[in-house]
Amino acid sequence: MGSGGLELPPGGEGHEGSGSTDVPPGAVSLARPMGAGSIGPELDWDAGAWREVRTRAQRAGRAYIWLNLVEQRLRAVVAAVLRPVYEPVHGDDWVVAAAGPAGQEWVQRAVAVREVSRRKGYLLDPADDNVLSFLTLPQLRELMVQHWPCFEPYFDERRDLELALDELEVTRNVVSRNRALSEAVLNQAERASARLLDLLGAAGDVPSAGRLPVDAVEDLIGDRYADVVAVHSDRVRLMGQFPAEDLFGGARRLDAIGIGLNLLVQNFSGRRLVRLAESGCRVRLLFLNPASSAVKRRERELGMRRGELARSVEMNILHMRRVRSRLRDPGAFEIQVYDETPRFTAYLVDGDGADGIAVVQSYLRGARGMESPVLVLRGGSRVVTSDQSGDSGLFPTYREEFELAWADSRPVS
Repeated sequence: MGSGGLELPPGGEGHEGSGSTDVPPGAVSLARPMGAGSIGPELDWDAGAWREVRTRAQRAGRAYIWLNLVEQRLRAVVAAVLRPVYEPVHGDDWVVAAAGPAGQEWVQRAVAVREVSRRKGYLLDPADDNVLSFLTLPQLRELMVQHWPCFEPYFDERRDLELALDELEVTRNVVSRNRALSEAVLNQAERASARLLDLLGAAGDVPSAGRLPVDAVEDLIGDRYADVVAVHSDRVRLMGQFPAEDLFGGARRLDAIGIGLNLLVQNFSGRRLVRLAESGCRVRLLFLNPASSAVKRRERELGMRRGELARSVEMNILHMRRVRSRLRDPGAFEIQVYDETPRFTAYLVDGDGADGIAVVQSYLRGARGMESPVLVLRGGSRVVTSDQSGDSGLFPTYREEFELAWADSRPVS
């Protein structure tokens, strides 16, 4: 990727080519206007400017990782398909031969850049000492288009591939020139990249579908954050990005512990729960006993009227009992209650598999469940460093806590 400078604001009065001190929209000013008695512009950034450039850098970093993954994958695909065709005749110049007269200009430019990199010692990895490593995403695409009959057997639809590459081109242009990248364009680029990797046969590494697709940044630096893949300040923001249908729909196993389990009971219909259970999902729901002293203490903490929380929990339990009564196998839908002090609420979806997801909230003294911070955890295996164990995440901790609480709880008839 190339790099460019930050946009400069117009000069002040009296400077050549300037008639205004206004900064263009979206530009980050490198200097403040000159103050009275000042010998020159102030060069420091205020807190707002630093927030802006950090936001830009974070977005550009995410986009760059996706673009890098796509470019590496596309380069490998082009080499796998075209090298056997051209290398036997043209040897190391097979990329030049494959580009042909139509690509003469850009392939020769890549050859020249490779030679400069050789002389200046920029080639740190011998595996990159080839012309293919110096082709950009549009040039790799051009090779595929020129030789589509060679690639056609590997792809169902050429149009899908080209549309995804078209979507990425806007992002590639912005990132390579260090310009501002909007969140909407970043999201579009991530979706297009995941779709491209899927089309290019890399779905096993970066899935483009599923309950919570693996993010490229998570894949690279996830070990820094155990298995926490998202943090939301409250449940409203969680559900804005991660609706209940995405969380519970299609689950094979669902274990939940909390006070009233409102995230499930109030946001996932009883009819939908029946269909989920009938499709084979095994459900275990663990409510706080509405008759326990712990409910009364929680009511006082939240400033609720006496019996208000107890009635709410009891209504949720009755609703889940009605769901259970409609099932052919009620034993696959278990409901139990516990009497201990509630410490957290957790929804463990497919907790026994590699694609498990957990939503966890701690109970705060003065905040209801809807208002408490939310952690989203990914279960299953993770690549870990030599000084970490394979079970170093938070997911196993909450899964074990659920099992201990379940063992000490009582069934609801």
